[in-house]
Amino acid sequence: MSWDFFVPLCVGDLVKTGGINQYVVQDVVPHKQLPPYICKFKAALRSQGPLCILEHFDTGYSVLQQCNAVNLSVKEDTLELLLQVVSGLAASLPALLVSTSISAAERKEKLNAVKMSVYLLCKLSETFESDSCRQCIVTAPGKGGKKGKAGGDGLLQWDSERENVLQALLQLLQLDIRSLWSLSLVEEEFISCVTCCCYKLLENPTISHVKSKPTRDCIIHLLGVLIKKYNHLLGASVKVIQLLQHFEQLSSVFAQAVSVWSTEYGVRAIIGEVIREIGQRSSEELAREASGVKAFSSFIAELGSLVPELMLPNISVLIAHLEGESHTMRVAVCEVLGEILVRVLCGDGLDDSGKADRDRFFDTLQEHLHDTHSHVRARVLQVYARIVNSKALPLCKYSEVMELAVGRLMDKSINVVKSAIQLLAAFIAHNPYSCKLSSADLKKPLEKEAAKLKEMKEKLEGKAPVAMIKASELWAAMEPELLVTVRAELKPTSEAEEEEKDDRDVEEDKEPEDDRATAVQVAQYLRVNKYRNAVRLCIRAHGCFPESERFASLSTLTPETLMGTLALIFKGSDEDTAELSQNLPPTPQKEVAEEENGELKKQEMLVQYLKDTETFALQVERAISVINSMLYWKTTSVVQEAVQFCVTVCEFSVANSVSGVRKMLPLVWSTDTAIKDAVVQAYRRLYLNPQGETIRVKAHTLVDSLSELMVDASLGTIQCLEEIVQEFFGGGSNLQSTVVQVLWERFTGKRETSGLHRRAAVLLLGMAARAEREVVLSNLDTLCSVALGEKVTEDFLLARDSVLTICSITDHVRQSKGAPFRLPQDHQLFTCLTQAIAEGVVMEDPYWQSFMEPAVRLLYFLSESPDQLCSRLLQRCARLLLDQIVECGELGKDAGQMQDGSQESNEQVNCVCLAQLLALCGCVAFWQVSHLERSVSAELRRRRGEREEREEKEKGPSSKAKHAANESAMEEELGLIGASAEDTEAELIRNICETELLAEENLLCAFLPLLVRVCSSPGHYSHPQLTTAACLALSQYMMISPSVCEENVRLMFTVLERSTLPVVRANAIIALGDLTVRFPNILEPWTQNLYARLSDEVPSVRQTAVTVLTQLVLKDVLKVKGQVSEVAVLLIDPEHHITSLALNFFNELASKDNAIYNLLPDIISRLSDPERGMTSEDFNTIMKRLFSYITKERQTESLVEKLCQRFRTAKTERQWCDLAMSLSLLSMCERGFKRLQECWECYSDKLTEPGVYQPLLSITAKLRRGAKAQFKAQVDEFEKRLTAVHTRGLENVESPEMNEENPKEGGSSEKTVMRTPLPTRGRARAKRGQAKPSVSGRGDDSFVTPQKSRKSKKPVITFSSEEDEEDEEDAVMAESETPKVTTPIARTSRRARLRN
Repeated sequence: MSWDFFVPLCVGDLVKTGGINQYVVQDVVPHKQLPPYICKFKAALRSQGPLCILEHFDTGYSVLQQCNAVNLSVKEDTLELLLQVVSGLAASLPALLVSTSISAAERKEKLNAVKMSVYLLCKLSETFESDSCRQCIVTAPGKGGKKGKAGGDGLLQWDSERENVLQALLQLLQLDIRSLWSLSLVEEEFISCVTCCCYKLLENPTISHVKSKPTRDCIIHLLGVLIKKYNHLLGASVKVIQLLQHFEQLSSVFAQAVSVWSTEYGVRAIIGEVIREIGQRSSEELAREASGVKAFSSFIAELGSLVPELMLPNISVLIAHLEGESHTMRVAVCEVLGEILVRVLCGDGLDDSGKADRDRFFDTLQEHLHDTHSHVRARVLQVYARIVNSKALPLCKYSEVMELAVGRLMDKSINVVKSAIQLLAAFIAHNPYSCKLSSADLKKPLEKEAAKLKEMKEKLEGKAPVAMIKASELWAAMEPELLVTVRAELKPTSEAEEEEKDDRDVEEDKEPEDDRATAVQVAQYLRVNKYRNAVRLCIRAHGCFPESERFASLSTLTPETLMGTLALIFKGSDEDTAELSQNLPPTPQKEVAEEENGELKKQEMLVQYLKDTETFALQVERAISVINSMLYWKTTSVVQEAVQFCVTVCEFSVANSVSGVRKMLPLVWSTDTAIKDAVVQAYRRLYLNPQGETIRVKAHTLVDSLSELMVDASLGTIQCLEEIVQEFFGGGSNLQSTVVQVLWERFTGKRETSGLHRRAAVLLLGMAARAEREVVLSNLDTLCSVALGEKVTEDFLLARDSVLTICSITDHVRQSKGAPFRLPQDHQLFTCLTQAIAEGVVMEDPYWQSFMEPAVRLLYFLSESPDQLCSRLLQRCARLLLDQIVECGELGKDAGQMQDGSQESNEQVNCVCLAQLLALCGCVAFWQVSHLERSVSAELRRRRGEREEREEKEKGPSSKAKHAANESAMEEELGLIGASAEDTEAELIRNICETELLAEENLLCAFLPLLVRVCSSPGHYSHPQLTTAACLALSQYMMISPSVCEENVRLMFTVLERSTLPVVRANAIIALGDLTVRFPNILEPWTQNLYARLSDEVPSVRQTAVTVLTQLVLKDVLKVKGQVSEVAVLLIDPEHHITSLALNFFNELASKDNAIYNLLPDIISRLSDPERGMTSEDFNTIMKRLFSYITKERQTESLVEKLCQRFRTAKTERQWCDLAMSLSLLSMCERGFKRLQECWECYSDKLTEPGVYQPLLSITAKLRRGAKAQFKAQVDEFEKRLTAVHTRGLENVESPEMNEENPKEGGSSEKTVMRTPLPTRGRARAKRGQAKPSVSGRGDDSFVTPQKSRKSKKPVITFSSEEDEEDEEDAVMAESETPKVTTPIARTSRRARLRN
C-alpha cells in the first residue's frame, strides 16, 4: 500500500488534491446511485472482512458528504456496515498487536483501516445526533401531548444504535493501537475526531436522564481511555469548562465523569486542571454568565460529594470565590467544605496539619453564617446539620455553632429560619452530652463536682511541696570536683591507665546505640556522682559519633571543651530532661503524687463536661422559647419545622419542652391541613405510640404520658386534646380496651395514684366517651359512687371533672339526631348531684362554684323536667341557708356578750354562703333560658317534623301525583307554612321567658329583688365574693327577657363604672357584651360606656374590654364609630398582650372593605384633641400602625384631601403637626401629590411651623426616589415653594401678586393677617374624562388673603369628630341621665332568615 490516510479537519478536504502518498477520494457517488454501492460494500465485508473499508471508503464518504439528501435507510445501512468494520477490527487487532513479526505494509494497512472506519463512524454518528436533536425540537409534544410521526422511526432507531456505536469505539480504543503509529505517537486529528463525537453526544438535552445512563457511562469510559492512553487531559479539561458554560444540565454528568477519570483511570490531575480553570474565573466573568455560574456551582458541589478527598488539595483555588459576588459559587464552595469535613477531615487520627485545615474550614463556614445572601446562610446551616448528623463536629465547636444557630432564628429569611431549626434539632438528637437535657437537673451535680474539685485542689496545695533543685544549681555544685576529674583524665598516669582498663572491662561491654542515648547515659552518671565514667563515656562518644552536634566541640580535646560539652548535656533541652526523668527509678512519693494528679485531671474533665452540658442545655432552652413563638407564624413550612423541633426536644426531656407541646395543641383546629396533620402526627409520636413489652405496659405508659400533659393544663388545652384523644379511641387501636381499663382503675383508686392523676383519668374517660358512649354510660353508677357519693364534699374538683365526663354522653355534646337521650328525675345521678350542690352551698369550699356550674348544666342536659328538679334544689338550698342563719343567731343568744371579731366572722360566713346561693340562682336562670331556646325548641321542631312525615305517609301516592303538576307553588307554600310554624314556636318560647319564668309563683322571681338590692348597695354589701356573685347572677337574670334587661341595664352600667373590684368590672363587661348580642336595641345607647372601659386603670379590665368589643364589632353587633380611637390607643399599651389584642382587632377590621379608611380621619381628630394630652411620639406610633392598612391608591388620594381639609378646623399648633405627620406617613403616589398641591391653601399658612414643614418636606424626599424627570421637576418646584414660605412667610412670598390683585389696598403698609378659609360643604368634582378645576389654576395669583366674612359673629369650630359625641361622664343612677335609643337595630325575623 503506497498511500496514507490522514484524518481531515473538514469533510470536504478529502476530495482535494493532497500531499505525497496522501489518500484522496476519487469518486463521490451521487445519492441516487448509492444503494448498489452499499450492496457491494456489504458483499466485500462478507468476503474480505473489515479491511474492505480500504476499497469502499469512497462509498461511505459519499453517504457522509450527501447526508441531507441520502435516504434514511441508506444511512442506517452505512452505519451498520461501519459498526461491523470497527467491531471486526477490534476483534482482529489483538493478535496482530501482540505479534512481533508484523511487516510495515501490514501495519500501514491496518492503521489506514482503523483511521478510515473510525473517521466515518464518528462523523456519521454526529450527523445522526444532529438530526435527532433537530427532530426532537420539530416534533415536540403539542397541546394534545402527541408527537409528530415524521422521522420518528429513525429517531427511535438511532436511540438504540447510539450505545452500540460507543461500545464499538470503546472496544477498539481500549486496545493498545498506539503501536500502529510510528513512535507510538497518535496524531491529534484522530483523537479529536473521536472526542468531538463524544462531546457532540453529550450536548443532547436528555443525556442526564435516567434512561440515558448506559450511553452516558459509555461516553465517560471512552473519554477516560482517551485521557489516560491518548494524552487528552488538557483537551478534556478545556472542553468540560466550555460545555458547562453552555449546557447547564451537564453539571452532574461531568461531575460523575471527572470522578470516574480520577479514580478508575487514575488521572487525578484532571481535577486540578478543571478546578483551576473555574477558580481563575473572575467575579466579572461569572456575573456575565448566569447559566454558566449555576452549572459551575452544581458541578463543584456534586464533585465534592463524589471525591472529597481529591478536592482537598485544590480547595485553596476555590476558596477565593467565597469573597466573590456570586452567591451560587459561595454556596458550592461551602458545600464542598462540608463534604471534606464530614468525610476527610474527621475523626481522632488527624495530624497537626489536618487539624489546622479542619479548624480553618470551620472558621470559614462560621463566617458565612452571616453572609449577605440568605441562600448562602441557609445552605451553610444545612451543611452544619449534615456535619452534626454525621458526628463530625468537634466537641470544642458545639457551643460556638449552637450560639450562632440560635441567632439565625431571628433571620429575616424564612429558609434560613427553617434551616436553623433543623440544625438545632440535629444538635439535640446527636448531642454528645446526655440523653436528658435539663439545666435545672444539671445544676446540682455541677455544684457538687465543682466543690469536690475545689477541695482536691486545696488538699494538694496544702501539702508541703517537694524541694526541686534545678540542673543549673546541681551543675554549679559539682563543677569544681568534675573539673579535677576532667584534668586527671586528660593527663593519664600508669595507675590511671590500670584503672582505665578496669573501668573499660566494665563499661565497654555495652557500645552506645546513638548520640541521644549516650548523652542521657552521661547525664545519669553525673547525677549519681560517677564523674570518671561520665568523662570517659563522653570522650568515647566523640569517637563513635563525630558528626553529632552534642559532641562536635570535642574535636579539640581540652578541659574547657570537655567541661562545656558536659555542661550542655547536663543542663540540656527539656526533652532530654524529660527522658532522663522517665529513665530514673520512681519513688513511692512520686507514685502517690502522680496518682493524685491523675485524679485531679479526671475531676477537672468531669467538671468541664458538666459545664459544657449545662451551657448546651441553656442554649437549647433559649432556642425553645424562640421557636415556640414560631408555632403561629403564617408560613406553613416554618410551623411544620417548629412542630418537629418541639417533638425532638420533648423526646430528650429538655426543660420547658412540654410548654411547646402544649402551645402547638390548638393547631389541631388549623384550617391548614398540613399544619393540622403535623400536630396530630406529633402527638401520636409522643403520646399515642407507647413502647413496652406487653399491651398492659404500653397502656400504662400511654396513660401516664397523657396524664402528665393534662396536669395543670388549661381548659383550652384540654379541649384541643379531646380532638386527638377522640381520634385515637375512634381509630380502632388494639390498645383501646386496655387503656380504658387502666383509666377506670386509676379513677376508682384500685392503684395508688395522686388526686391530679385521678382527675386526669376521669377527663380522659370523657374524651373516650365522645367516640364511644358506652365507655361512660355503662359505668355511670361507678362515677356516681366514687366521685359524687358521700365523700363528694372532700374533693369538689374530682366531682367537677366527673360531671364534665358525664356531659360527654349528652346530646348537646354528641349532636345526635332522633329522640333526645334523657334520664328519669329519680336517677341516682341527679340525687347525688342535688345532694352535693345543696351541701356545698353552706360550706366555704373555694371549688364548689366550679363544680356547681357544670352540675346545673348537666341537670338541664340529661334530666327529664329539669325545671322541677332545679326548683326543688333552690328551695332546699335556701332552707339550708336560713337554717344556718337561725343556728348562728341562737348561738349568739346563748353566748351572751360576744367580741366584735367573732361577729365579723359570722357575717363573713353568711356572706360566702349567700354569694354561693345567688350564684346558683343565676346559673339556674341562665340554663333555664338555654333549655327553653335549645332543648325545648329542638324537641318541638322534631315532633313537628315527625308529624309532617306521618301526614305525608297517610296522604298516599295519589296525592303526590296531584301535587306534581304545580310543584313550585307547593314548595313555596310549604316553605311559608314551615316558617310560620317556626315563628309560632319561637313566639311561644319568648312568651314563656317574659311572662312565666319570673312570675310570682316561680321561685326564680323571689331572688331578683335580693340581687338588685345587693348590686345597688355596695356600701352595705361590701364582701367581694358576694358582690361578684350578685352582679353576675343579675346579668344572667337580665338574659331572660327584654323587660328585666331594660329595668336593670342602668344599674349594671353603674356597677361597671363605679365598682372598686376589677373582677366585678371585668365580669360586667362580659355580661353586657352577651346582653348586647341578645338585646341590641336596648344596649345600643350605652355603647360609649362600654368603650370607656378601654381606658380602665387595671390591665385585666382593659384586656377583657378589648376582647369583648373585638367580638362585637367583628360580628357586626356594634357599629364601628369614632370610639374605635380608644382601641387604637391600646396599640401603645404597656401590657404586651393587650397591644397584641388591639393589633389583632385592626387586622381583622382591615379585612372588611374600607373600614379603617373610613375611620382614620375621625381617629386622628380624637387622638390629636388637646384634651386627651397624647404625646407626639405615641401619636406617631399609632398612626404608623394604622396607615400600614391603607394600600389602595384611591384611598390614599382621598385621605390626602380629607387630612388637608382638617387643617382649616385645627385650632392648635400641635394639631397642625399631627395632621402633617399623618400626611407624611401615607404611601403617596403621583395622584396623591397632585391632590396635595391642589389643597395648598389649606396648609400654606401653617408652614412656618417646623412641625408642619418637616413632615411635608419628607414627602417630597420620598416622592423624588425613582421618579421620572418630569414628575421630579414638579416635586422640586413644590419643595421650593414649601421652603420659601417656611423661611420668609406666606405674606412675604406672595405680596407682589397680592398687590397686583388688590390695587385698592396697595397704599396700606400694614400686613394682612392670613386666615384659613372655612371648608365648603360641597365640592365640585369633574366627571371622568374632563379636566378637573384646579385650586391653583391661576398660578400664584390665587393665593390671596381672603376677605373677612360679612357675618358679625363667627361660629366656633372645634377639632373633633364629625359625628355627634356623647358626654363622657360616668353613668349616673338618675333616670334623666339614661341615654335614649337613637339608632334602633332591626332584628331579622325567623321567617326572613328562612327565606334567605
